[in-house]
Amino acid sequence: MTGSGPQSYDRAHEGFRERGDNVRGRFFSTIILAFAGALAIAALATAAAPITNFDVTAKPGNEAEHAIAVNPTNPSNVVAMSTLSDAVAGLAVGTSFNSGHTWARQVIGATTSDQLGDICCDEQLAWDHFGNLWMTYLVNSSLDVLVAVSTDGGRTFTKVADIVTSGDQPSISAGANSVWISWTSSPGTLIVASGAPVTGLGQFGSFSTPERVPTPNGRGDYGDTAVGPNGQVLVTYQDKTGGQHGSNIYTALDPDGLGPAGFNTPRLLAHSEVGGFDYIPAQPNRSIDAEANLAWDRTGGAHNGRVYEIWTQETPDESDNTDIMLQYSDDNGTTWSSAVKLNDDHTANSQYNPAIALDQTSGDVAVSWYDPRTDLGAGSSGDVDGVPNDDFQIWATDSTNGGASFASNFRVSRGTSSAAVLGNFFDTGDYTHAAFVAGSFWPAWSDNSNSVGGNPDGTLHQFDLYTAKVSIP
Repeated sequence: MTGSGPQSYDRAHEGFRERGDNVRGRFFSTIILAFAGALAIAALATAAAPITNFDVTAKPGNEAEHAIAVNPTNPSNVVAMSTLSDAVAGLAVGTSFNSGHTWARQVIGATTSDQLGDICCDEQLAWDHFGNLWMTYLVNSSLDVLVAVSTDGGRTFTKVADIVTSGDQPSISAGANSVWISWTSSPGTLIVASGAPVTGLGQFGSFSTPERVPTPNGRGDYGDTAVGPNGQVLVTYQDKTGGQHGSNIYTALDPDGLGPAGFNTPRLLAHSEVGGFDYIPAQPNRSIDAEANLAWDRTGGAHNGRVYEIWTQETPDESDNTDIMLQYSDDNGTTWSSAVKLNDDHTANSQYNPAIALDQTSGDVAVSWYDPRTDLGAGSSGDVDGVPNDDFQIWATDSTNGGASFASNFRVSRGTSSAAVLGNFFDTGDYTHAAFVAGSFWPAWSDNSNSVGGNPDGTLHQFDLYTAKVSIP
């Protein structure tokens, strides 16, 4: 696996400094060196206490595969939801109007009589600048791809589109004046996309006739969607939809979004040794994929138009040594920067199921992921069962300079969780998500550590949906 230079994990220098909200600490010591009349300034970062975690759902049963969004018109308004992986249908939803300190909890889409349908899974959220909260998801009864919208901060949702297809893994993105979804359509595992114009709160048009992305090899899945500053749309996906041995990751651009151009021929972004169902100790039942995800800068700032992509690599193949990679493009995905590894551990352990989010108020970008780096087995600090590399925490990093450099990795989750101990067929699911608004990064994850004491199933039993508010200075 590609890696950075030797650097041991130091518990005294990871985490956060508490300062009102949870601020990822950057305390700078300055060393001034004089040489030939020149001055060089070096900054050494340190950090302190762990951050506050929130149990969003706090309910019996198992929850996995999460969506989270923060209202750009009211950053204290947070909505997070998760699939009820041991139920027939339904999503567990938490809505907060005070930055996560309290949550209104409900289950939606649990029956066919619900106007949203009997929700299976694969939910995603996107909030636009008008205050519309968009949701896409699948239903059990048909596997159609549905779209719903909330205009009241996530208290209620109304179904607005039902795209008849046998779909998988829909994703959603909202831009300045449009909202787009893409998904895998079966049979044939083809990538398809559709968009709708948005002109105000509760004011939007119909979704367009689905556009097929001309996928090489005629297949693709496990993708994502992003809307650029001029309404252009980028989709990404991998071509390996099963198996454990390698996949190619592609991107495809629709240069005029709701205009007539359509998607161009996909471009190869990278080759990953992670397949479509790649089993690792931390995901022994559900497995992982390369989980490519996008974030597009629409700030109008220094890096306006820069689109970021993250994905998962494994080196060597079938080693379980998976890492989180990042690239960016300034020309709508025509060319990309070289891939850089974001996780800075020096273990052969797995990092997987990453999530990326970009703050449209600043252009800062942050990435979180599931991470067993401290699980060395035999009672190590991140070990709960004596087996190495199968118990996880949530770790993250961020960049405030357009991806030129990233902060030292910091731990987000206070507890250590385990899908291997749980033994549920779904593990933590196929993905997770994060949000980033007004300087606060909100990752979402499956957690059975019971570190905040709200899980009615106890410790190391069923997963609840957790999040945290991380202020990026």
